[in-house]
Amino acid sequence: MTSLAPHDAKTATALPWQSRHRRMPTLSVSGQRLLMASALVAFSTPGLAQQAGTWSVSAGVTRIAPSVDSGSLSAPSGNGVIPDAKVDVSSSTQLTAALNYMVTDHLNLHLPLGTGFRHDVSGAGVLAGVGKVADTRALPITLIAQYRFLNASARFRPYLGAGLSYVRFYRERGSATLTSLTNPGGPPTGVSFKSKWAPTLQVGGVLNLDAKWFLEASYAKTFLKTRGTLSTNQTIDVGLDPNCFTLQLGYKF
Repeated sequence: MTSLAPHDAKTATALPWQSRHRRMPTLSVSGQRLLMASALVAFSTPGLAQQAGTWSVSAGVTRIAPSVDSGSLSAPSGNGVIPDAKVDVSSSTQLTAALNYMVTDHLNLHLPLGTGFRHDVSGAGVLAGVGKVADTRALPITLIAQYRFLNASARFRPYLGAGLSYVRFYRERGSATLTSLTNPGGPPTGVSFKSKWAPTLQVGGVLNLDAKWFLEASYAKTFLKTRGTLSTNQTIDVGLDPNCFTLQLGYKF
């Protein structure tokens, strides 16, 4: 009689090996696609979206630091200038706010809001050391178009911006020192600065804290020049080119 034992032994050792491979199935194409979609959902944060139609407001602090390039004060006679009779302008820090509207997922319109910045004007050049000669308030009215990088649901979105500012000067006052320099023994010397339009460039970023709240930091540069006019009919041209540093906490609607 022919024995079947060797054949049965091989079969017995093969079946467990085969059953182990049957417990490791290969994903189908549809299964792979489903896995990839699940991974994308896991890494996205739709609650943080800064997408088209989103409004937001923010509030914080802004520091404006002029980069002053002063000309010389004109002579009282109206002919020529007083050599090296220049001015410097102080920095100013104020509470500010901003309004934002996402036109598209990447294009944001940014409108800073504030009540104006107070700047002291002091002597420079041959006038260095005389102290404050005037002070003024400046209200920059600015609209900036920002391009925000990365996708709408990214937690951090850097941006570049460009816009136009109208800088309004008001409440200008000359000091007693200015009067003593330009009109000694006469009535107080008044001063006014010409309000001007100027281009503004901006760089910054938005960090989403949760679905509604965010932090925003930015640096902006406005290319501004103005002219100061004294009541003595003297003038001085001043390049201000202010640097603007802003940090704000915001809320999305």
